[in-house]
Amino acid sequence: MTKFFLVLVLIFSPFTQEGKWTKIKVGENITMSLPEDFYEMTPQDIAQRYPSVRRPLGAYTNSQRLADISIKISATQWRSTDTPIAKDFFKSSVMNLYDRVDFTKEVIETIDGKDFIIFEFDSRINPEESLENRQAVRKYNYVMYLIKDMQTYVFTFQCPVQIKDQWTEKAAAIMQSVKVK
Repeated sequence: MTKFFLVLVLIFSPFTQEGKWTKIKVGENITMSLPEDFYEMTPQDIAQRYPSVRRPLGAYTNSQRLADISIKISATQWRSTDTPIAKDFFKSSVMNLYDRVDFTKEVIETIDGKDFIIFEFDSRINPEESLENRQAVRKYNYVMYLIKDMQTYVFTFQCPVQIKDQWTEKAAAIMQSVKVK
């Protein structure tokens, strides 16, 4: 029976889906798996896509440069016991970043023994608010927060909402592969 269960897990695992996956190390204490066609962004890409005083720990994009993932440490300091309160705070912050947010998932989930705050949503920035387009910018987002040692790690996956169906399962698989020491 155990062998049967193991075979089912392997068959239905997101990592057996189309394409190969590569395990990467981000900084000293983070590992995760990405589709093989992802590569590290150049400093110019990072400056354009993530204009911020705090540089990400890592930022990666796929070969078409449409799907991105970044890993940052937030300036906010929380205790791990504050995770439920932090979830509400982070949700409010997400809602203030965009003109419209449609959440499909907002949970606290244990991954590799650690409690992650997870938000999955479609976002919209209206044309008058967008710095780069004259049309609304609509994106699919999968964001995870981990509060550890008074630091908040933020893992963000984004792609255009038009290709969301190609990335929903892969984004979840990427995030489920995250390990933080």
